[in-house]
Amino acid sequence: MNSVRVDERLVYPSKVVCVGRNYVEHVKELNNVIPDQMVVFNKPNSSISSTLHAFHQEALHYETEICFVVENGRFSAVGLGLDLTKRELQSQLKGKQLPWERAKAFDGSAVLSRFISLQGLDIGQLSLELYINCVRVQCGGVSQMMFKPDVILDDLQSYTTLADGDIVMTGTPSGVGVVHQDDLFLARLKCADKTLMEIEWVAE
Repeated sequence: MNSVRVDERLVYPSKVVCVGRNYVEHVKELNNVIPDQMVVFNKPNSSISSTLHAFHQEALHYETEICFVVENGRFSAVGLGLDLTKRELQSQLKGKQLPWERAKAFDGSAVLSRFISLQGLDIGQLSLELYINCVRVQCGGVSQMMFKPDVILDDLQSYTTLADGDIVMTGTPSGVGVVHQDDLFLARLKCADKTLMEIEWVAE
């Protein structure tokens, strides 16, 4: 199974649970309807990767997200992730009112950073920034989420078991777009004005 690093240890998520349409401006940029309840979909363990690809049967789009690791039924660690999407295929599936899995759950579609403990951090102050080739393209955080992390956790646990090590991706702010080969991605996770981590990916 694929793993992620939490502090100095490896954990093996059984699944990645993703929240869609959680930032109003992102909903608007894709011309979607603002949801009255959480939009949720899953990615399997095989989707987890540390390599950013620009192509998988078609061009891929990036969506940068604040991600949490679940342990003992609670969020214990935080990191960053790229939810890679086959946008053209997703649009076709949505047009036919079919599930999104083929566009969202393919191998390598969850590109994840390392994770750090939440101990001592104010979840409400978490935010992200994404730069591509030194240009900032995404910026947003918990304060802009329609469904905050505690609400997300409660909602998910109302219908499914979150095993230790499972990852929850919490949605993306506006500014999504196409991944181009050789693009340099620099993502930052921040708590208020403090940078908690930086991670770079070069698109292959």
